[in-house]
Amino acid sequence: MDFKGRVAIVTGAGSEEGIGRETALMLARGGASVVVADMNLEGARATVKEIEALGQKGLAIEANVTDEASIEAMVKKTVETFGKIDILVNNAGITQPNKTIDMSLADFNKIVNVNLVGTFIVTKAVLKDMVKNKYGRIVSLSSVSGKRGGGVYGGSHYSAAKAGILGFSKALAREVMLDGITVNSVCPGLVDTKIAKVTDEQRRAMWDSVPMKRPASTKEIAHTICFLASEGAAYITGEDIDINGGLHMD
Repeated sequence: MDFKGRVAIVTGAGSEEGIGRETALMLARGGASVVVADMNLEGARATVKEIEALGQKGLAIEANVTDEASIEAMVKKTVETFGKIDILVNNAGITQPNKTIDMSLADFNKIVNVNLVGTFIVTKAVLKDMVKNKYGRIVSLSSVSGKRGGGVYGGSHYSAAKAGILGFSKALAREVMLDGITVNSVCPGLVDTKIAKVTDEQRRAMWDSVPMKRPASTKEIAHTICFLASEGAAYITGEDIDINGGLHMD
């Protein structure tokens, strides 16, 4: 996929083995300049170092997706540095395996704020530049849990937040499609990352529940994200793409 001349922001791309870092690197391999936004600045810098090793430009920014001022500063710095924003990947997210009966309001608010409200804050912040330039690709990370009601990672608050991303993305897609902006979501199932703190035995049991008998790799998720961010996906908007090895089928 060719991303030469494109500028991308990937949130939550500072994790060593995460989907965000793999997506940022894949965009860079295609020629994009990539802003790596993460609360972990050292992790973001490590990702940028890998991007620069590919011969591409990267920018590490410490950013909190739940803080409007932090995100507005990130967008301002991106435009000052690269002149525009073409691609946004809303990857930042957290999970928690609480059952509803054990869940506090603080637990619920934290998960929803990072996953759903954070997606809204970052998306709104980049829209002005995309609308002005009549071009944009927005891809947000939902989850199979947002479709099947949990049973994978996270509790009901995580499922609610990830389902909310689907509704938000579809509604936004209708609003901005005539501005040259597409808005889509991806719904991974089990992925071989460290997002959830589970034992090796629990992890193997979850993987065995997948019809393909294995988790997805971060590269497999990143490939779909990057396709939706590419020119080849110009006629795809308002969609949510399942990447779950047959774990859930609509």
